[in-house]
Amino acid sequence: MIDELRDLYQEVILDHGRNPRNFGVPAHHTCQARGNNPMCGDRVTVYLTLDDQGVIRDARFDGRGCAISTASASMMTEIVKGMTLPQVEQLFQRFHRLCTGNERAADDGDEANREALERLQVLSGVREFPVRVKCATLPWHTLKAAVAGSADQEVTTE
Repeated sequence: MIDELRDLYQEVILDHGRNPRNFGVPAHHTCQARGNNPMCGDRVTVYLTLDDQGVIRDARFDGRGCAISTASASMMTEIVKGMTLPQVEQLFQRFHRLCTGNERAADDGDEANREALERLQVLSGVREFPVRVKCATLPWHTLKAAVAGSADQEVTTE
């Protein structure tokens, strides 16, 4: 069963890596940030459109990176649409722990974050390969920088 689950996870990552969702620069956005991992060459720019209540109405990304980084950005942009900034902050913290620690999707949190973490479980295997953690988390650090302000932000992970 573990091998079947691992194969499914790899399929999901490869699908998002080869066919990323929400890829490209939107016509209009309210904030953006650029992320760079000079150790592996991953680069991502995250674009967000926030409404007056701080709800993410659109999330897109562009850049170049490995399958894990691209898949993470693709999944992230699908998941955060419709979330409030506090929900995104909580999800960022929990996703980071999922990739670096031992958090499970069934842990506490609101329903939106619980469902999101269940979908993001496919990326939890990176914790076994510490150098790949930065690949999975770069888009999320970039997202966090984008919501920190409306000006263009830049993130570098090493």
